[in-house]
Amino acid sequence: MESDGIDRDAAVAQLAALEADRTALADRVMQPWWHDVAGGLLLFGLLASYAIETSWVRALALLVFALGLGGLAWSYQRRTGVWVYPDGRAWLTWVPLALVVSVPALVLAEDHGQRWAMPVAGAVLGTALALLSRRWTRRWIAELRGER
Repeated sequence: MESDGIDRDAAVAQLAALEADRTALADRVMQPWWHDVAGGLLLFGLLASYAIETSWVRALALLVFALGLGGLAWSYQRRTGVWVYPDGRAWLTWVPLALVVSVPALVLAEDHGQRWAMPVAGAVLGTALALLSRRWTRRWIAELRGER
């Protein structure tokens, strides 16, 4: 049955194929647990390096952080075939949390000589990143499956 150039059976088949693709994508996008832990540890290492006043240590920590994140992104994309950026809700959770934790810690460390504040901020934000990463991915999977 064709009406105005639209083949209803073909459209139904295409929609079914799209739904199957979304389900298949949802089945493969969850990263392994160590991916979240590694991201949190990388952030912790970067922020904890501010406890050491040597600039080469901070530069090395920044290099390790950048290479580590690049490696995690590469392995995720290679395994799943996709790369996704967090949505607006994710950023509205992460950015205020990161600012509320890191700005006071940086002020304590740099202006008041309380170097311990940065490793503490790193531990808090590293843990938060690992937990939020898992939560964001689960929410995306639910959206792909049409559960949200």
